[in-house]
Amino acid sequence: MQIIVAQLAPSLVLIGVFVLAGMDKFAMASDGTKYLAIGVAAVTGILAIISQYAAVREGEALVDDLTKAAGKSALGKRISESRGLLSLSASAITGFGIATFALVVWAVLG
Repeated sequence: MQIIVAQLAPSLVLIGVFVLAGMDKFAMASDGTKYLAIGVAAVTGILAIISQYAAVREGEALVDDLTKAAGKSALGKRISESRGLLSLSASAITGFGIATFALVVWAVLG
């Protein structure tokens, strides 16, 4: 639940930037305003990525603990075998973060 709540502010920032870009509000804006919009989107995105990586690290710790545990349930066994999915998630977080930032820059600067 905490990771979901942590994503609300960055999502709202992105929605705001893309709504303003869609309404062509950045066309007449000063360069300072455009750079501010990009900077705010970047900072909130970086903070969101940090919280997502924290969740991945907690997942990795859980996988490590469950891998060492004896007498695992079916769920415990399945979770302990999910390290590959965690690695894929970390890579996806990075890739989608870079792609989203590129789209923000493109939307704001045109």
